[in-house]
Amino acid sequence: MSTESNQAAGTSPVTEATRARFAREVAKYPPEQKQSAVMACLSIVQQEQGWVSAESEVVIAEVLGMPQIAVHEVTTFYNMYNQQPLGKYKLNVCTNLPCQLRDGQKALHHLEKKLGIAMGETTPDGLFTLQQCECLGACADAPVMLVNDRTMCSFMDNEKLDQLVDGLRQAEGQA
Repeated sequence: MSTESNQAAGTSPVTEATRARFAREVAKYPPEQKQSAVMACLSIVQQEQGWVSAESEVVIAEVLGMPQIAVHEVTTFYNMYNQQPLGKYKLNVCTNLPCQLRDGQKALHHLEKKLGIAMGETTPDGLFTLQQCECLGACADAPVMLVNDRTMCSFMDNEKLDQLVDGLRQAEGQA
């Protein structure tokens, strides 16, 4: 059941199994500091749903005994939390100064053209979401990008960008 149909049915977007995972994280902290589990709870929701909805933030706030706006502030402060559904492959291109000086913006524009979307958008097939991001700490390897918050890609010239996108499409049977 999708979040939208959960909302329509009046049910929670967070399952009992998810709440049990929250409880295990909360148990790691003294009772008066259970809000310290907010990032762990947000990560759990994102692992399970692919993004953090406002409805999920409400549930986390209730579990942790904190205002929903405080949970939302954490969600929006860190770029590791997705605030909308994304494509299967999230491509984060670093556009900070060292990467800019070594064609980071050019890499972003090349991907926009290749994917047919603007930065911040998802391809119609739901396969790719293109984003810019802050420094990834690999300035000597610029321009760099991060795939799905896990895989660092270095020295991303147009040829390597094409190979990456084509390889991911091929892996999905869309070559």
